[in-house]
Amino acid sequence: MSMLPYLRAAVRPSLRKSSPAQPGYDTTRDPSASSAVVDCAVYRDGRRVLGPVCLTPREAIRRVREDGGFVWIGLHEPTGAEFAGIAATFGLHPLAVEDAVHAHQRPKLERYDDTLFTVFKTIHYVEHAELTATSEVVETGEVMCFTGPDFVITVRHGGQGSLKGLRHRLQDDPDLLSKGPSSVLHSIADHVVDGYIAVAAAVQDDIDEVESAVFAGPAKGSTRGGDAGRIYQLKREVLEFKRAVAPLLRPMELLSERPMRLVDPDIQKYFRDVADHLARVHEQVVGFDELLNSILQANLAQATVAQNEDMRKITSWAAIIAVPTMICGVYGMNFEHMPELQWKYGYPMVMASIVGICFTIHRALRRHGWL
Repeated sequence: MSMLPYLRAAVRPSLRKSSPAQPGYDTTRDPSASSAVVDCAVYRDGRRVLGPVCLTPREAIRRVREDGGFVWIGLHEPTGAEFAGIAATFGLHPLAVEDAVHAHQRPKLERYDDTLFTVFKTIHYVEHAELTATSEVVETGEVMCFTGPDFVITVRHGGQGSLKGLRHRLQDDPDLLSKGPSSVLHSIADHVVDGYIAVAAAVQDDIDEVESAVFAGPAKGSTRGGDAGRIYQLKREVLEFKRAVAPLLRPMELLSERPMRLVDPDIQKYFRDVADHLARVHEQVVGFDELLNSILQANLAQATVAQNEDMRKITSWAAIIAVPTMICGVYGMNFEHMPELQWKYGYPMVMASIVGICFTIHRALRRHGWL
């Protein structure tokens, strides 16, 4: 049931050619459209029998309750006014409606009477030619899912995480879709978690690149410790990734282990696979965070060692320069009775002494690794 091949193609769009849009499937809302509904369809026995958007939600649920099946409504960034009619038609709880409209919610699973409300954070990897201290690595969005006995309502926020491909693949698998609304909920969860897997692989490449750069030493012309900004930015992006993955562990555990009237027992088995994949991604993300801490510490340690080496060199040259400074200071005191001032070989002897002492100190410092 894994959708990883599809998600890898979606997460890295620069690596594939764009395919033509499928008509009648959930896509991003047209800014000029008067409604946030991007698709509304009735499914019966695993097949789409009514749609697309020209079918109103009220008409769709009336047909379903007369003839059976379920309705799947897809919305993109609805306003409160746009969502109010749908909420009233399907009897959605006001708290869940408020969360769905305003977004920026933590991943969670809540039950309101005969409706499950699930929030997923979608993650998209942002392609970049070179990782810098200001590079955006991951971009987040949200998918909210209302699952009832005879309906599924998906609400998306953000430009990523389109469900049109998922809807299309589900319609090509009537055996799975015939299990009802819970099959859609599972497919969305699988879709989101497979996206996490693909993004984790891409972030791993970025971490490997930074790690190699740190332990290879500073490039020619670059400043020491210049990788600290890149490491810190990557750590911030990994933290954003972690905020999407970690809170979803408990909802997936509940969906995979606790019997629920709204979840088909056959579908619940598949949630275990999703929960297992999610746990694996969570372990990876936690590992990323710990590895970046170690890389940052190593980078700072290298910068400290380099600064110590610079200070040793400065100190060594200061010690060498102190010799002529001291000797010249002695003979610059302008006393009248200084025996060496009248000596014929006094100047060459002083100069030879300065050179000899400085050379000896230089040799000793080089032998001990200070220069």
